[in-house]
Amino acid sequence: MEALFTFIAKSSGLLVLFYCAYYFLLRKETFFNSSRWFLLAGLITSVVLPFLVYTKIVWIEPAPVEVSVLHKNSNAVANTVYNQFPVSHAVENETFDINWNYLLLTIYIIGFLALIIKFAIDFYSLNTVLKGKKVQQQADFKFVDINENIAPFSYFDYIVYNSSMFTPSELENIIEHEKVHSDQNHTIDVLISRVFCVLFWFNPIIWLYKKAILQNLEFIADSEAAKKISDKKAYQYTLLKITTHESCVAITNHFYQSLIKKRIVMLNKNQSKKRNYWKYYAIIPALVAFVLLFQINTIAQEKERKDLKEVAEKEDSVYVFKIQKNTTDQQLKEMAEKLKQKHNIDVVVSDVKRNTKNELIAIRVDIQKGTSESQILQIEGDKAIKNCGIAVNIDSKGSKKVGIITDDAIDESMTDGKRIAEVREYNGQGMVAPPVPPTPPSTASLPPAPIAPAAPVLPKELNIPPPPNMSKMPVPPVPPKNPEDKVAMKNFEKKMQEFDKKMSAFEPQMAAYQKQVEEIMAKRELGYDKEMEKFEVAMGKFEVEMGKYNAIIEKQFGAEFEKKIQQFEKDMQVYEKNMKEHQKDFKTIEKNKKS
Repeated sequence: MEALFTFIAKSSGLLVLFYCAYYFLLRKETFFNSSRWFLLAGLITSVVLPFLVYTKIVWIEPAPVEVSVLHKNSNAVANTVYNQFPVSHAVENETFDINWNYLLLTIYIIGFLALIIKFAIDFYSLNTVLKGKKVQQQADFKFVDINENIAPFSYFDYIVYNSSMFTPSELENIIEHEKVHSDQNHTIDVLISRVFCVLFWFNPIIWLYKKAILQNLEFIADSEAAKKISDKKAYQYTLLKITTHESCVAITNHFYQSLIKKRIVMLNKNQSKKRNYWKYYAIIPALVAFVLLFQINTIAQEKERKDLKEVAEKEDSVYVFKIQKNTTDQQLKEMAEKLKQKHNIDVVVSDVKRNTKNELIAIRVDIQKGTSESQILQIEGDKAIKNCGIAVNIDSKGSKKVGIITDDAIDESMTDGKRIAEVREYNGQGMVAPPVPPTPPSTASLPPAPIAPAAPVLPKELNIPPPPNMSKMPVPPVPPKNPEDKVAMKNFEKKMQEFDKKMSAFEPQMAAYQKQVEEIMAKRELGYDKEMEKFEVAMGKFEVEMGKYNAIIEKQFGAEFEKKIQQFEKDMQVYEKNMKEHQKDFKTIEKNKKS
């Protein structure tokens, strides 16, 4: 109940804040569309912002307590002594108390239900007006000409009016006005403001807020309609001529308003200067102050007691966080959080798998404390896991050591059927050293290995002469766009003849240049081919010598060394697999450190 009243108070305060900002800073400006979004943002903020609460934890010194030592090696370390006060059993006289919370809630619900009924009646009235009427579809608008004596209005894409009540020019002005309401979906603004009036009916500001929204919508429609109407004065005369009406539909945008004077003043007002946009941002400091004052929840927590640890002979303490087959995901999460908060140990639980009985059959636990060695407990299989856990040992000097413990032993691997529980430890420089390749037998008695001949290299510089001057090459004429133009075609043929003559004179130069290049390339290729023939002969001799050398090595070293090489390759594959696992584990630990 208290939370509800707190929300209502905060939300009402935000509504007052936005309304005051609009009333004192923005209502006289001509930024009508910006004001529309500002007012809607105020409604949304008043509902959303009260739910956004930031929790701030303040650590305080613990209150002093009296500690008494029990006995050495006891499970209980210390006992806190509390004062006991006598309890009074006086009998009080029964009195009738009024529960003001329920009374206020009852009053609110009565007002809420009354406005909901009024809202429903308005929708029924609208449906009565539109039911059975002929609708004329034009573009995106639906025009409905009625006989009832009701003010013209728009409701989404419906524009409703009584044409018999107005002259053609007046009706044109009214329709242009209502088109703006319909085109910009002003009905949504009206409905939203009505909903907020139902929710916050007890707050008088919300009714003024709704009036400001409707007034601003009329300013928008007047401004846009005046741009489309040739006679702006006639539009104003229409506003002055029709200032009252018998009835209108409450949940619609209707043409007649009691703010005719203000609308005419805003129509003739000069456009506001852009530098006045700063007024929209004036609300931000007020919202920041609201958050700092009301949306920060400060929680005081006592620091960990040191006096309970400094007891008698300060014996070593061991804390064990067990992981059993029935341990839930929430318990695993709480275990990791406690290890981080109380012992500054980073624990990441992953790869959790369960059987149909919801028992743990696989789990992976990564442990890291500061810069010390990382530890990993990984269990995989199809049976429920054995009991295991994380042990934290605190010696008398306060230093902490963390380790993995199982039912069988501490920090050892265990095998149970198809399940293998593996504890792998890493240091900051990587895993175990890679396998050492076998040492080949001494090669002192071997003959020197034959040396392969060097392959010939094609010379890079060919000393090719420069080509003839291409700038002297004639440019071909451009054919005419119209081939049927005889005069143009005759001139083109004449130019082509001249071009052919010039090309005939230029072609011998190109032919001579091409001949020179071919002669130079032929000489270079001939020399390179001879060198390649010599190289192939030398390579044949080298292959024969290598065959003899390989036979000597095979005879001297035998198949035993080859087996050692094969075993080394297998060891390398295992090592590479372990290195990939190590890199994966290291990335996980680094990621957890950053988070």
